Amino acid sequence: MLGRQGLWPGRRWSGKEGTAQALQHGEAVQIDPVSVVAESHDIALWGRVLDYEPDFLRSLAYEDRRFFDYGGVLFYYPMDELPYWRVVMERHAREGRWQAFINEHPNLMDQVRAELRTRGPLRNRDLDGNQVVAYRSSKDTGVALYALWMTGELMTFGRSGKERVYDFRENVAPAHLQHAVSEAEAQQYFIRKELAQWGLSELRTVRNILKGARDRPVDLTETRAELAAKTAAGEIEPVLLDGSQEPFYILAADRPLLEDLRQGKLPQTWAPLGPTTSEEVTFLSPLEYVSARGRALKLFDFDYKWEIYKPAEKRVYGPYTLPILFGDRLVGRMDARLDRPNAALVINGLWLEPWFEPDERFSRALAAGLARFLDFLGAASVDDNSGHLNLPR
Repeated sequence: MLGRQGLWPGRRWSGKEGTAQALQHGEAVQIDPVSVVAESHDIALWGRVLDYEPDFLRSLAYEDRRFFDYGGVLFYYPMDELPYWRVVMERHAREGRWQAFINEHPNLMDQVRAELRTRGPLRNRDLDGNQVVAYRSSKDTGVALYALWMTGELMTFGRSGKERVYDFRENVAPAHLQHAVSEAEAQQYFIRKELAQWGLSELRTVRNILKGARDRPVDLTETRAELAAKTAAGEIEPVLLDGSQEPFYILAADRPLLEDLRQGKLPQTWAPLGPTTSEEVTFLSPLEYVSARGRALKLFDFDYKWEIYKPAEKRVYGPYTLPILFGDRLVGRMDARLDRPNAALVINGLWLEPWFEPDERFSRALAAGLARFLDFLGAASVDDNSGHLNLPR
């Protein structure tokens, strides 16, 4: 899972082009604007790309048009995937709450479209709308922009700070990518995509993948039938993990990678360009694919929840806790914040897993990882409120 996501055994890409390769390889990266330390998607790419800079991602998405952002749960996706996502957008346009909002407010939608045609790309704040109580905006024009974006009529032209700038799809996406594939093509594409993101998928995971791709409930009988069909077609393969009774599933194309790993060999395409995660720890994003939403519990015995939206009294660790990757294990977590006026990374707490016994090797890897993290954040020092760093001099 770590290698399939580009996190192990070290950063294998570099620079702006490496950022594009990391995004393509990992299938997507989730976006979140909260920056207690840094924005989650930037931390995720920092963990994969040597000397990553946030401007690489912004340029790839909003200047080169090689990626686009989309979804109620917001991700960056390769622009080449737009014809598949157009199927999802068209679902929203013909059913659900966004279709209902558009149908219920035809004059508002026409007004917003006219403003965009006359004035060009616009932010929510650029339109004078009526106040409403809504999750996506406090103005009806803001909800209208979002509805047109979810249904694919608009796309993100760029960003002004953290605010989305909207424009018509034909002004953003390359012409040859604006069509929609068939529903069947889209379903099969998204199934493969999710299986690739997971790396190893158990039965219930596959069931959720099918549910998302088919946009309807899927039971275990249907899931088993789909797995049997894909196995017979040579698209996937079942594998057993030590201690597991139920099989996990991998893409058949990933079998050579797994065989290399079983033989103790590093896949050639995974060779790191810099230090390995045994030489330098990596701090994972709060929304990192391998650990967010409980994904790391079964395979890594690492129970992680992002607590930023929990009341302070209900937090176990802290609001911005980052998993610590050392070697091929998630060995602990660090809660931190960036004190920007003083250019200091403030460590509120550091917790290692009960089974992990740190040694001098880990201490040096932690120091090296912190040094790289500080450089990425533009911080000059560490303010250790945890009292547990014990960094070597």
